[in-house]
Amino acid sequence: MNRILFLCTGNYYRSRFAEILFNYLAREAGLDWHADSCGLNVKPVGVVNSGPISIFATAALDRRGIPMPDMRVPRQVCEADLRDAKMIVALKEAEHRKLMESLHPEWAARTTYWHIHDLDMAHPGEALAELECLIKELIDRLRAANP
Repeated sequence: MNRILFLCTGNYYRSRFAEILFNYLAREAGLDWHADSCGLNVKPVGVVNSGPISIFATAALDRRGIPMPDMRVPRQVCEADLRDAKMIVALKEAEHRKLMESLHPEWAARTTYWHIHDLDMAHPGEALAELECLIKELIDRLRAANP
């Protein structure tokens, strides 16, 4: 099975939404791909975030009729996560390229960078809808590459 890794800052909102949505759509499309997600600067639960996943992500998934898997706490990316991924997507280049270059410089150039704003710059409905479009485009490309 091919693995895609979605990265954001805290592994709490954008990357968790991307992971769950991608896995749901890939399964529906019959793709041999599975997503995981991690953060580049994860804080302990309760320091910044409450619980394992953002209420904005769970509400958006619920509106789309996507069931929630068992949830783990946010997880900091490590070398093994990067090594095991066939594709790495960091969800906002302006935030994440610098973190990748400082934490995992050998992987920074191998990472695809999208431009999905966090809560400080975009309403969740807008940001997650944009993320959904990018994931659907990615699913279509993967399907076309492996008919």
